[in-house]
Amino acid sequence: MHLRRNQGHPSPASPAAGRDGGAARLGRAGTGRETPSRLRGTSSFAHHFAGTLTLLLATLTSAFGQANQRPSPRLGYVYPAGGQQGTTVTVSVGGQNLIGASAAFFSTSGIEVKVVGHERPLTQKELNDLREKAQLLQEKKRAAARANASAPAFTAEDEKAAEDIRHLIATRGNRQATPAVAETVTLQLTLAPDVPTGEHEFRLRSTAGLSNPLVFCVGQLPENTAPVITATSARGPQRGRVSDPRIRSRDEREVALPAVLNGQVLPGETDRFRFTAKQGQRLTFAVAARSLLPYLADAVPGWFQATLAVYDGKGRELGYADDFRFNPDPVLVCEIPADGTYTLEIKDAIYRGREDFVYRITAGELPFVTSIFPLGGAIGERVSFAVKGWNLPLAKLEIDAREKAPGTYLLSVREHGVQSNTVRFALDARAPLLESAAATRGATPLALPALVDGQIEKAGNEDTFSFIGTRGSEIVAEVYARRFGSPLDSMLTLNDANGQRLASNDDSDDKGAGLLTHHADSRIAVTLPADGTYTIRLTDAQGRGSPDHGYRLRIGPPEPDFELRVVPSTINLRAGATVPITVYALRRDGFAGEIVLGLQNAPTGLALSGARIPAHQDMVRLTLTAASNAREETRTLLVAGTASIGGRAVTHRAIPADDMMQAFAYRHLVAAKELRLCIAGRGSTPRLTSRIPARLRLDPLTRIRIATPAMKNVRNVTFELREPPPGITVQSVAQRGDSAEVVLSCDRSKMKPGQQGNLILEAYGERGNNSKATQRVQRSPLGTVPAIPFEVAADLAPAS
Repeated sequence: MHLRRNQGHPSPASPAAGRDGGAARLGRAGTGRETPSRLRGTSSFAHHFAGTLTLLLATLTSAFGQANQRPSPRLGYVYPAGGQQGTTVTVSVGGQNLIGASAAFFSTSGIEVKVVGHERPLTQKELNDLREKAQLLQEKKRAAARANASAPAFTAEDEKAAEDIRHLIATRGNRQATPAVAETVTLQLTLAPDVPTGEHEFRLRSTAGLSNPLVFCVGQLPENTAPVITATSARGPQRGRVSDPRIRSRDEREVALPAVLNGQVLPGETDRFRFTAKQGQRLTFAVAARSLLPYLADAVPGWFQATLAVYDGKGRELGYADDFRFNPDPVLVCEIPADGTYTLEIKDAIYRGREDFVYRITAGELPFVTSIFPLGGAIGERVSFAVKGWNLPLAKLEIDAREKAPGTYLLSVREHGVQSNTVRFALDARAPLLESAAATRGATPLALPALVDGQIEKAGNEDTFSFIGTRGSEIVAEVYARRFGSPLDSMLTLNDANGQRLASNDDSDDKGAGLLTHHADSRIAVTLPADGTYTIRLTDAQGRGSPDHGYRLRIGPPEPDFELRVVPSTINLRAGATVPITVYALRRDGFAGEIVLGLQNAPTGLALSGARIPAHQDMVRLTLTAASNAREETRTLLVAGTASIGGRAVTHRAIPADDMMQAFAYRHLVAAKELRLCIAGRGSTPRLTSRIPARLRLDPLTRIRIATPAMKNVRNVTFELREPPPGITVQSVAQRGDSAEVVLSCDRSKMKPGQQGNLILEAYGERGNNSKATQRVQRSPLGTVPAIPFEVAADLAPAS
């Protein structure tokens, strides 16, 4: 059995307990093993070319890489998205702003990295310069061919330069590449034999800073990987032929199972694998695609929706899957009917594809856990689970929870030394009641507060519980099922002693579960109208049921608490500068109090401004400032929040997350393992000289004074509010040397007296020659002002 702490979902009774920001194995503290892997070598994409061509591209790359205020590097995919322990694997990382890759950071140790190269589509200027150079070489060749004594000789070096230019234009002059994955950095990763298996985070460091994280998997099985497809190697759509699986296509690969199969899918393509198997083998094929890249902003439904099929030697379909329960990544189990050769097929459900449609298929006669019961247990004791699935070595297992903290954990089993998939369970401070399937008559009485582990074992079944309530008491009933991998689509109904329905709920959204595709867990919160006996009925909304339909039900008084998410999970900051970040409060059971934010174990020279989430608000935009003498480094950062709940101080760490867009419209907070800070370069921060908090009023208007040395050499300084609350705008800016006065305008119809929050102001100015001859004026960012707390004054009340 393998067991590790999970950063996923909270225990029902302790929403934020046990979240230490890492995915360390139990028994190890936090993320102590997580260290950066340094890159060796050069990232210059022109190092293969000679003479003037190398000089030209190196100069262009250097100028491009040193541009002021470059956007942070953004990773779109890594392929293959994993490797086997104890091997060396070459991976391609597609994204933007990747010039000057110099370091990689994994959320685990034991991975060495070496850069192999960097490619990107040429800019139009670079193309024009190369074409001009090619024309000059062509004219030189013609002159030499005319045997003109005064003409310089056309040398072998000239011929090589001309060939290199033709190759570069042909391979990297593609302007149709998807911008989000147009650049590619190639890395060589050496995985130590003892690198922990499972999903880890990977970030790339370039001259523009540190990238967003991507998932990188480490496994035990041999890896079979198709050649990489990059933006510069894919010359437009390559629609694959949808043919009879009995016809062996050029793209079909011979594989030996068990193995991990890696590939990418372009538009219309279907990837096929041929393998041999013996009668009676129970093979599992588990896809990782959506789990590698959870949300694609510009694709519908917002992820690579893979489908799997297995065919026998005569082309007959033995199995098909396009998901696993509610998970978009399909899992297929297939019992082999006879010795022979078989074909596995993977494609996108609607034949889409792109370089970032990356997949991994874990294939073979391997263990796979489909469910456990119960979904949790109590700390301080040994907890037994019934385990179901395929190719499992046992039907029951026991874990020792006597020294564990409340929270959620991941569990897996091993068969013949191979580790299965992981499933989630909870440990709670209180002992749960096991619902008895034999108790079919009447309602099971509960003494509140109660925690119940149960199952909807058959289609149409329902579980009913009763409790004694008093008038005016607040009661919360909440189901945890889908958040723990159960297929149950719960429905809760609360009835009074007369059988009259007081409340019901099917689905309740959990903003902390950013990866769920269907928020199917139910929640009811009511104030009881009278003394008496009440009943809670729990069913499956679709009328389904099975022993896999497990649930955990919490019933009792509200347990106010909160969780925090800090966005983004990667912060790039210059010494002496300020950057905005956002912290979200996920409030539980009616908690509405103020939350004070702070840094834990942070180096000197870092400061948060506006570090407070006002009461009754769910988020705040604040800023992080680095002192001018802060050293350049990349490190993990911890943000925590403290609030008073029931007369005691409660502190929770903020889980790093990224605000991801799905299918052009929907947004999700996707949790990361680490909050990474990269301090590089020098900048400047405008300094607030007004008193704070700022009181927003109509008469007199609110005036904020700001000073910054950066304003000395610029003209037409402006200030812009970044994502301000509705109703607040910048009315005017008056510049006086290295200081400015910003006048704010307020719309009383959109604001409430007493409203609080932060204002984020960003300064801009004009540099350059403003003469009529050149008309070259550059609008430059001058820095971000540390967050300005505000409060709306009483005289801003809407007019009657």
